[in-house]
Amino acid sequence: MLTRSDTGLRRLWPYLREHRGTLVVVAVLSVVTAATSLAQPLLVGRVIAAVQSSGAVLPAAGVLVAVLLAGALVGALQSFLLQRTAEGLVLSTRRTLVDRVLRLAVPEYDARRTGDLISRIGSDTTLLRAVVTSGLFEIASSVVVVLGAAVAMALVDPVLLGVTLLAVAAGVVVIGAASRRLRALSTLSQARVGEMTAAVERALTAVRTIRASGATDREIDGVVGAATAAYTVGVRSARLQAVVSPAVTIATQGSFIAVLGIGGARVAAGELTVGELVSFVLYLFLLVLPFARLTQAWTQLQTGLGALARIEEVAALRAEWADDAVKRPAAVDVAPALELRDVDFSYADGTAVLEGVGFTVPRGTRTALVGPSGAGKSTVFALVERFYDVTGGAVLVDGVDVRDQPRDALRARLGYVEQESPALAGTLRENLVLAAPGAPEADQLAVLAAVNLSGLVERSPLGLDAPVGEGGVLLSGGERQRLAIARTLLAEPSLMLLDEPTASLDARNEQALKEAIDVAAAADRTLLIVAHRLSTVVDCDQIVVLDGGRVVARGTHEELLATSPLYAELARSQLLL
Repeated sequence: MLTRSDTGLRRLWPYLREHRGTLVVVAVLSVVTAATSLAQPLLVGRVIAAVQSSGAVLPAAGVLVAVLLAGALVGALQSFLLQRTAEGLVLSTRRTLVDRVLRLAVPEYDARRTGDLISRIGSDTTLLRAVVTSGLFEIASSVVVVLGAAVAMALVDPVLLGVTLLAVAAGVVVIGAASRRLRALSTLSQARVGEMTAAVERALTAVRTIRASGATDREIDGVVGAATAAYTVGVRSARLQAVVSPAVTIATQGSFIAVLGIGGARVAAGELTVGELVSFVLYLFLLVLPFARLTQAWTQLQTGLGALARIEEVAALRAEWADDAVKRPAAVDVAPALELRDVDFSYADGTAVLEGVGFTVPRGTRTALVGPSGAGKSTVFALVERFYDVTGGAVLVDGVDVRDQPRDALRARLGYVEQESPALAGTLRENLVLAAPGAPEADQLAVLAAVNLSGLVERSPLGLDAPVGEGGVLLSGGERQRLAIARTLLAEPSLMLLDEPTASLDARNEQALKEAIDVAAAADRTLLIVAHRLSTVVDCDQIVVLDGGRVVARGTHEELLATSPLYAELARSQLLL
C-alpha cells in the first residue's frame, strides 16, 4: 500500500507534465482574474466617492464596467482551458492505466477481481478531473484572491480586518481537523465501489448459470451488500463534510454581521467613510466566498488524491514485459519445435503442478498430452506461452529458452486455442482476424470452411460482419471452439497448441475438425494437442501421458496400450479397447 506522503501532490506531476504549457497559461489567467476581482471594490468605492462629491461619475463607472467585462472574459477562457486540461488528464491517465492493465503479468490477474480493475479505469480516473478543475487551481486562485483581499482590507481598515479574521479562524480550525480523514475515507469509498463493480461483473458474466441455478436472489443480495458497504463509507464521508459546511457558514455569516455592526458604528463616529465601508464589505465578499470555495476545493482534492492512490496501486503492479528479453535470438533449424527439460512449476502460494516434466516435440509432427484432470496438461501450454515462468528446468521453442525470447516474437510463432475459447463481443470477422488483421477475405472464408463454419457466413445477410454477441452468446459452444481454431489457422503459426479442441463438438463436427487439423499438419506445422477424448489423438506421432504433474509414459497409441496401465485404463473407459 502507498503511504500518505506517496499519494501527495507531487505524485500528480507525472500526470500533469504533458499539460504544463496550458497550465502556465491558466496560472497567468488566474492572476489576471484575481487582479480584476480585487480591483472592483476599489473602483466601486471611487464611483461612490464621485457621487458623494458630485464629481464625474462616468469615467470611474466606465473603468469599472471594463474591468468587469475583462474579468468575465478572462475567467471564461480560464475555465475552458481548465476543463480541457482536466479532460486531457483523465484521457492520458486512462490510456496509461488501460495499457498497464492489459499488459499485467498473468499471475496479477489471478490475484485480482476484474470488476475492481474496471472501476479503477472508470470511476477512479473520473475523480481526477476534479483535482484540476475544483482542486489545484481553485485552491491556488482562491488563495491569491484571499491574500489580496486581506491586504486591501488592511489598507482600508485594520480594525475591521482583525474582526473578520477572528471569525474566519474558527472555521479554519474545524476544516483543518476534518480534512485529515477525508482522503482516507475517499480511498476506502472507491475501494468499496470497486468491490461492488466486481460483484456486478461476476453476476453479469454468468447470468445464465445463475438463472439456471436459481441463485438470482442470492447474487442480488451479494451485489446489494457490496453497494451497502459503499453507502456506509459514503455516509461517513458525508457526515464529515456536514461538519465542515456549518463551520464555513458560521464563519461567513459571523464575519458579515460583525463587519456591518462594527463598521456602521465606525462610520457614525466619523472614523470610516461610506465608500470605504462599501469597499471593505465587497473585499469581505472576495475573502469569504473564495474561502468557502477553498474548503470545497480542498475536499475535492482529497477525494481525487484518494482515487490517485488506487490508480497508482495498479500502475505499480508488475507488467508482463518487465522481465522480457531484449534480443531476438535466431531459431535453431535442427532443434525440435518444442522441448521441455526437467520442468518444475509451482504457483505463488506454493502449490506444485509440474515436477521434472521432460519431452520433445519434433518439427512437423503431432504430439498429444493425455492424462486425468489436474495432471498439468494445460499448465504446459501456459508455460510455453510464458503466461507463467518455470520454477525449475527450461522450456525451449526452436532450440531457444522461451525466457530468452521477447514475448511478442515467441507468440508470433505460436497458435494457442484455449480449452474454453472465448469469443469477443463484436463481429465474426473481428474475431477471426484477431491474430492476423491483414488477412484477405478469401483466406478468412477458406479457414472457416476448413473447420466447417461456412454456415455462419451463409445464415446471415451480414456475412463475415454478423455479430456474435457478448462473449459469443449467439454461437454454440462448438461454434466458438471452431472459430478459435479458425482464428489460429488464419495466423499460420509454426507451432499450434490445441487445448481440448474437440471438447464441445459433436461427432460430425469432430470429424470435420480432425480433417482441418490434418490440413494444418500437412502444411509442415507442428501440433501439440491436449485431449481427454483419445479417439482424436490415436493417430498422433507420439502421445505423452501425464499424471500428478509427472510424465509417466510416452509412445504411440499401440505402444502405450501395451506399456502404460493408465493409458490402457483411459482407453478402456472410452471404449477404445
